[in-house]
Amino acid sequence: MRRKLLAAAVATAVAAIALTGCSQRNAESGATALKVGDTIGVALPTKTSENVANYERYWQDALTKAGFKADIQYASNSNPVPDQQNQIQSMVTKGYKVIAISAQDGGQLGNQLAQAKKAGVTIIAWDRNIVSTENVDYYVSFNNFRVGQLQAQSLLEGLKKKNPNGPWNVELFAGAATTNLSTIFFNGAMSVLDPLIKSGQVVVPSGQTGFQQVATEGWLGQNAQTRMTNLITSTYAGGRKLDGVLSPNDTLARSIITALRQAGLSGQVVTGMDGDKASVPLIMDGTQYCTVYKDSGVEAQAAVDLISQLAQGKQPTVVADDKDNAWNGVKVVPAVLVPPVLVTKDNAAEAFQGNPELAALAKTNN
Repeated sequence: MRRKLLAAAVATAVAAIALTGCSQRNAESGATALKVGDTIGVALPTKTSENVANYERYWQDALTKAGFKADIQYASNSNPVPDQQNQIQSMVTKGYKVIAISAQDGGQLGNQLAQAKKAGVTIIAWDRNIVSTENVDYYVSFNNFRVGQLQAQSLLEGLKKKNPNGPWNVELFAGAATTNLSTIFFNGAMSVLDPLIKSGQVVVPSGQTGFQQVATEGWLGQNAQTRMTNLITSTYAGGRKLDGVLSPNDTLARSIITALRQAGLSGQVVTGMDGDKASVPLIMDGTQYCTVYKDSGVEAQAAVDLISQLAQGKQPTVVADDKDNAWNGVKVVPAVLVPPVLVTKDNAAEAFQGNPELAALAKTNN
């Protein structure tokens, strides 16, 4: 039901928002128009989380159902950025008319997208925006600024349950600096937390509040665990209490929790995102306070719906002016934004209804 509701919300948004003219690249370059049955290129990042590992299945299912063929490729763990660059260049050479890209590093695809533009390819930035280039036609993702706000609001909610008056000692974590989404999540969270930090109600004892200070290289759990361990040693070894941790996703949340447990600490309010299977039991027993569920199947379907509109010769309807979410450093990319869902122990079974496996985990561990 949840997936259907989210899909309906996306469809409603697409139907309700003012039309934005679609790219005229194919007409200008003389390329043949996209049609159902064509192959769509999908370039994905490395499989750093359970959620990302499922991207291929979501895309394959949605494209097959819509009547398209699919060429779906992940970047390798050993050499991810050059690998993705080569994959995109190959897709352009093969003559694909649409390529969807979830960038490993959104700032290092300028040459490949310039080549795509000359070839009349429509580029869809998916899940993560592609920055510092004009050559992005559409951006399909979640309302990621709202994700950060939900994480911060939930962190505060959990802190107030434990200590209604504060002040609260927290530490901040963000995703990889190479991922455009990381700054959007963090900016959304700080729009909520920064006023409280300035007033002294929220305290960051380490003093690490800038994005570059709290970014987690590669979105890797081991890096988050190492940093949390170092923070405990440097800032909390003298018995200072740590009340909560802002974590940008579930993979990092579990690693942060591991570091806390190894140091003999427990009871902290820890946030997350993605709805990983491994985090559901932790949410249900109170170890992890929340996750922000972003149904990537719905997100992939939203992109395929846009591609289907292009194949039908329609002008896709998009949000044209959401700078918080869709600014790529050069322009605000026309966007389709899927609403995220905050999940805590209290609403997990309902929130995961669209994913039977997660819903069953929530009920089993309740």
